[in-house]
Amino acid sequence: MNAPYIGRFAPTPSGPLHFGSLVAALGSALEARRHGGAWRVRIEDIDAPRIVPGMADAILATLERHGFEWDGEVMWQSRRADAHAAALARLKAGGHIFPCACTRREMADSALARDGSRRYPGACRDGLPPGRAPRTWRVRAEGLIRFDDAIQGPQEENLARDVGDYVVSRADGLVAYQLAVVVDDAAQGITHVVRGADLLGSTARQIHLQRLLGLPVPAYAHLPVAANAMGEKLSKQTLARAIDSFPPARALAWALAFLGQHPPDALAGASLAQVWAWARAHWCIERVPRRLQCPAPGPAA
Repeated sequence: MNAPYIGRFAPTPSGPLHFGSLVAALGSALEARRHGGAWRVRIEDIDAPRIVPGMADAILATLERHGFEWDGEVMWQSRRADAHAAALARLKAGGHIFPCACTRREMADSALARDGSRRYPGACRDGLPPGRAPRTWRVRAEGLIRFDDAIQGPQEENLARDVGDYVVSRADGLVAYQLAVVVDDAAQGITHVVRGADLLGSTARQIHLQRLLGLPVPAYAHLPVAANAMGEKLSKQTLARAIDSFPPARALAWALAFLGQHPPDALAGASLAQVWAWARAHWCIERVPRRLQCPAPGPAA
């Protein structure tokens, strides 16, 4: 018997939802409903320096305004410190991580990893240099990770070569995103992760951590990323326009078109309920384009 489908949407409250966020929320919600499953929401507010006060509540209000309905209570990542610390302790006890004294400046000349970050050169892998104190904790990146992405197809990453030993506990004392997300996905019972392709480069590390911690490995699907007129991913950093600037029904119809669902012209003037009814009846993940980055519909960019 197959386990019930449980999907999720996990925004970071560092700014208002933009068109790219709407695409991720809509794709993950519709795929969950297509399978008769649950759809959960998690607020990833662990990175305190990036969080804008009041933005988490604004994001939840925007989702409600656009007709999203989630199952169960919202999970707040910032309230999960004990669970994250317990996972870090298990990695230490298993000898899977090591303390590192290296600074970003010391790594500035290191080779680039697959995701554009600096690949760790291994300076502290066999012990801290004399007189140096640990700043971070890093996972020993070993093995070849393979997975089939429901949209992007077969994926493969050699962790040591393509990424290097990666951080799970940061210099500021915060647990790193990669560890927090796998611990919280397991706690919410997530079986399928549908999200933007900008996170495709994180998936191998997350699968690696899931295996080290003995956690279930969800199925993954990475949606194309919405770009502005200059080809930049829509984000707070590229000043993407808040999705609340547009009528909810129209924004949803744009998102459906972006995801390859080909809504009829009649939806252009439809109500929010009518757009959702059409979307639930016609959603097909096989129609979603594989392109990692696509232009967003005119005004949404």
